[in-house]
Amino acid sequence: MNQAQQLTDYIRKKYNAVVRNPWMKNPEHTTFTDRYSEKWFALIMKINQKTLGIKGDSEIYVVNVKADPEFINLITGVEGYFPAYHMNKRHWLTILLDGTLPIEQIYDRVDESYHLISDTPTRRIYEAVKQIPKGKVATYGQVALLAGDKNMARAVGNALHKNPAPDEIPCYRVVNAKGELAGEFAFGGEGAQANLLIADGIEVSGGKVDLKKYGMDLQ
Repeated sequence: MNQAQQLTDYIRKKYNAVVRNPWMKNPEHTTFTDRYSEKWFALIMKINQKTLGIKGDSEIYVVNVKADPEFINLITGVEGYFPAYHMNKRHWLTILLDGTLPIEQIYDRVDESYHLISDTPTRRIYEAVKQIPKGKVATYGQVALLAGDKNMARAVGNALHKNPAPDEIPCYRVVNAKGELAGEFAFGGEGAQANLLIADGIEVSGGKVDLKKYGMDLQ
């Protein structure tokens, strides 16, 4: 198994990434996108080696990863590492996938790339929502606190309505400060949020939840 396939298998297994082959002219170019931040963290390509300044005319696999600019300055020029091909050279790095480097070292670079793009307010909001247990609800303000910034309640609402993984992120367990449910457009249509909460064992009356009874305790 070549390193390009090894790396693809590693990313598929470790990260819940969106994997695409977006270019018809280059079907072997594969992007890996974080599902929450919607940002790339790896791009595997098959390119001609001379485009990297390597003698010869063979097609080789490489991966582009995001990295700290200081690290890029230090590592560029080391065998197997190159300034990013067709991407921002200050923030991206191209790594050979031809056996020059041990695959474990390449895994480390991909892991670092993923962490650089995934630690976002939206990601922290989704992770906070995952902490709401079945049978409980949390307010937008509480989710903001759990996500590390009490002032981003509005951002919580925006993130919830763009939920990329409803089966994993129970956004329907979030209500406003009065215990009121979201509008009819949310969570699949009229009555959807109420039905989901009822299925969790939560009583819904008049479009509201009793926060004293069902509110999540942050202490």
